[in-house]
Amino acid sequence: MSIFQKYQNRYEERQEKVLSIRDYLELCTSDRGGYANAQERMLTAIGDPVVVDTRKDERMSRIFANRKIRTYPEAFADFFGMEDTIEEIVSFFKHAAQGLEESKQILYLLGPVGGGKSSLSERLKELMQRVPFYALQAKNPATNEWETSPVYESPLGLFDYTQDGDEIEGEYGIPKRYLRYIMSPWAVKRLQEAKGDITAFRVVKVWPSVLQQVGITKVEPGDENNQDISSLVGKVNIRMLDELDQDDPDAYNWAGGLNIANQGVMEFVEMFKAPIKMLHPLLTATQEGHYNGTEQFGAIPFQGVILAHSNESEWQSFKANRNNEAFLDRVNIIKVPYVLRVEEERQIYEKLIANSELKDAPCAPGTLEMMAEYSVLTRLKMPENSQVYSKMQVYDGKNLKDKDPQAKSREEYREAAGVNEGMDGSSTRFAFKILSKVFNYDSTEVAANPIHVMYILEKTLRHEGLSPEDEEARISFIKGILAPRYAEFLGDQLQKAYLESYHEYGQNLFDRYIMYGDFWLQDKDYKDADTGEMFDREALNSELEKMEKPAGIANPKDFRNDVVGYVIRYRADHGGASPDWTSYEKLRVVIEKKMFANTEELLPVISFSKKSKQEDETKHDDFVARMTDMGYTKKQVRLMVEWFMRYQKHN
Repeated sequence: MSIFQKYQNRYEERQEKVLSIRDYLELCTSDRGGYANAQERMLTAIGDPVVVDTRKDERMSRIFANRKIRTYPEAFADFFGMEDTIEEIVSFFKHAAQGLEESKQILYLLGPVGGGKSSLSERLKELMQRVPFYALQAKNPATNEWETSPVYESPLGLFDYTQDGDEIEGEYGIPKRYLRYIMSPWAVKRLQEAKGDITAFRVVKVWPSVLQQVGITKVEPGDENNQDISSLVGKVNIRMLDELDQDDPDAYNWAGGLNIANQGVMEFVEMFKAPIKMLHPLLTATQEGHYNGTEQFGAIPFQGVILAHSNESEWQSFKANRNNEAFLDRVNIIKVPYVLRVEEERQIYEKLIANSELKDAPCAPGTLEMMAEYSVLTRLKMPENSQVYSKMQVYDGKNLKDKDPQAKSREEYREAAGVNEGMDGSSTRFAFKILSKVFNYDSTEVAANPIHVMYILEKTLRHEGLSPEDEEARISFIKGILAPRYAEFLGDQLQKAYLESYHEYGQNLFDRYIMYGDFWLQDKDYKDADTGEMFDREALNSELEKMEKPAGIANPKDFRNDVVGYVIRYRADHGGASPDWTSYEKLRVVIEKKMFANTEELLPVISFSKKSKQEDETKHDDFVARMTDMGYTKKQVRLMVEWFMRYQKHN
């Protein structure tokens, strides 16, 4: 099917479909969607959750304490590291759909700038467009044309809860609670014109639309002097006053946010920046399901979702004013903090880059990780008696048992940090601006690398206007944490590219370590089959320590038990075959430290100075080729080598 046909089919599918009142009620007997409220339709659009048993993934089990978590891949697959926030949002809609207190409250997203509030709001509005609703239609005697209710009200508003509820529920299976909304002044006038004959009405199937402002709209705060409640409730259309009375519903301009978003979503951007008098209609719209317009006619129904968001400073200012207590009780706060996991922060950058011209630009290994680490470090509360870098790794699901004995558990860190961790720090938006500068820093190639990340970050921070304390702290993250860690990472990268038989060498070291470790644990002497050399338990321990100490293994006995046990189980499950040396992360790190303990021998080959031997020149070319295979451009290889040599010289 061509794109043109698909487009046409999509257009035709979303055209309005008309039913009589009787046909509509018959539809409701078999299709709950006929009378579903906005919250239920949102849940339908979100889709069923996928339950993830985190016990089956080492990293996820550490992050979520072996809990089973619900994810929503149909709706929120590209919202990384926001599982708890999204679960709270879904719970809000679930409870509201059940007719609980949430159905009478404003969904309020509270979080720092650039933390994802607007993205979540846009996604919720997009989801609302996926499921249609049913609205009332009537013929206007003045024009003799059918028109849809200007507030897109439900046909069930025609029926009275007390007088018709039992009959509607008994005959058509529609629960009485769906009849609690009133008719709009427009519907009251049309019913009077029809002399009480509800068959003069009909029902139209409507698809919410952001573009057409059907069931979905956005309201923004204005100036104290030029904004009033008409932004929410509409106002009289002065052009109609020549023909109609001022209190006639047909003379009213139904363009307010609450008018348009009935049965849908009204997004209120930076709600608490609005004048307090403008917010008053929200009180009755949420609690009673209706509100008053600016003219003297009946109340107007509202059965949609009010979605608001702002940053914490505005919320705290609003909350501190005791005159606003009535609003505070009608707000359901869901916090949207910054992401505190490096891997998920990196995935956000990948998503942003994938939606730009930079998606195919070279990005050296470690670039996005470094940017993510910087961002997360700025968001963390500094721990006591522990390193902030260790805390960051624990939050990211790393196991530090053998690396940092002082590292605490994730729960201990979270409890000590308090509920506001992640509500300040460097934003994702700021990080993406830095990455944009990094990719475009070199005048001859569009590419990114960690060295330019550090340089541009520091330069930007110097001109950012931060307080001296914040500036010093953030630059210390770059110079005291990121640079040393990157030098270590880059040293490994250079050595891997330097060694031709890197993998074979690593496997030999792996197998030897397991052999020594197994005999040591059994308290047996080991005889080398090739040399005939004997190793008693002390000699075995000495050989094992030569590999463990460079990697900083703090508890060798437990470490040896873990890795040997892992290999024995693996061999039992795979017919005696040994695992690949890179398959067990703990031991892989140990072996790489052993392989790359000495960087001195690398320098003559990896440097870009003129070589005295043809052999060194050939090795250098092979080294550059292997580096480019690892994801570096040739220009970056030179930059990496020169930076690494300078760093080694001065540190």
